[in-house]
Amino acid sequence: MTFPLRPDDAHPYLRAASAGIRHHTRALALSETNPPKRADRPHLDVLHAHLTALHQLVDRLADSTRPAHPAAGRHLTIAHTRLWQATSEVHSAFHLLPSTTTQAELEACHPEQLPEGPPVLTICQRHLASGHAVRRKTTPTDLRPHTTACVR
Repeated sequence: MTFPLRPDDAHPYLRAASAGIRHHTRALALSETNPPKRADRPHLDVLHAHLTALHQLVDRLADSTRPAHPAAGRHLTIAHTRLWQATSEVHSAFHLLPSTTTQAELEACHPEQLPEGPPVLTICQRHLASGHAVRRKTTPTDLRPHTTACVR
């Protein structure tokens, strides 16, 4: 006989990921002794990976929820689209930040020998793969940012 999990025991990996994000957010908070920490490319790369994984999770949940509960599935589909928009903006921000990698470091790294390619392209490959999945399920109209402002 199995017993239902208490809400605080369910989905331990998601809970751990959420705790990690909360910890990271607190670490970035301003304090009197520390100057504010700015985003850098490695930081945005990790954030992009997290958003992409969350995007895939919401996509699967929307697909499995929609047949039994269409209204809930529609809301999850909208969340899926919003996550894609957030992922796309983080990807754009990544490319607007200056690279801290020197030419000597790039040459010493031998990116051509890495199976995933140069480190700077990892975010692009992840973004392209995620974008391909998004475009199979959405229209360009769905991907446009929505505004709640009244047009007069």
